[in-house]
Amino acid sequence: MNDSHCPAPFASSLPAGLASRLKRDAGGLVAAVVQQYDTREVLMVGWMDDEALHRTLTEGRVTFWSRSRREYWRKGDTSGHCQYVKAVHLDCDGDALLVEVDQVGAACHTGERTCFLAGGDLGALVGRRPLG
Repeated sequence: MNDSHCPAPFASSLPAGLASRLKRDAGGLVAAVVQQYDTREVLMVGWMDDEALHRTLTEGRVTFWSRSRREYWRKGDTSGHCQYVKAVHLDCDGDALLVEVDQVGAACHTGERTCFLAGGDLGALVGRRPLG
């Protein structure tokens, strides 16, 4: 069954070993944290299904599934702010990806380098590690 927020089902184009390790949400998606490869700055979070991950792994540019537009989009195709893949990692639980990229221009649709500036600092209490 396919609801309005999910990509249409299809046969996975991922290697069986990788496909079996992915823990997708109810919509068949996994979170993809995008990080600048050399500075380690976190740029954004997007969503991928098997096809978006396959495209990312094989085309050298990052592809996401847009939950709002219900379509695939390759970062930078309209803005010119491309993300060139340097590495892709699966976390230990299989429910999140880390995509290391070389970002050209802004990662955020607001024009900011990272999507984590517009939301502002939430004022968290800063913890301190005990000495000794």
